[in-house]
Amino acid sequence: MFLLKYVMQVKTSFEKAFSKEYSCGYVSPGYMDYSYFSFANEYLRGKGLRFGIVLNHNEMRFELWLLGQNKEIQNRHWDLLKTSKWNEGRTRKPKYAELEIIMVDSPDFENIDALTANIINRAVEEANDVMAYLKKLD
Repeated sequence: MFLLKYVMQVKTSFEKAFSKEYSCGYVSPGYMDYSYFSFANEYLRGKGLRFGIVLNHNEMRFELWLLGQNKEIQNRHWDLLKTSKWNEGRTRKPKYAELEIIMVDSPDFENIDALTANIINRAVEEANDVMAYLKKLD
């Protein structure tokens, strides 16, 4: 239960910091494999995409996923991103996303404020990099 509450706390902090840039979806508790919330801006929504800040319970790490709203969009963006630096070494599309970026491996829950700031800052930094890459392909 602590982990799900923490993901909700990250979402709240993200919304406070970036409500002008991004809108957030609800927190999905998953089935104790992944808990996440999505965020998107106008550019992403126009492409049928969104990012997810994901707590991977099995690996106990935070990841950033790029998600397409349907199979067509997912396959198109996998084709665009499969040779990118984010999918280096990957031969197949991830199960749920077009790319998965490890942001925080082995999170330190003893320092919640620093962890939350790190997750949010890395998510925005990586999201900006991915969007810049996609815009070059437009």
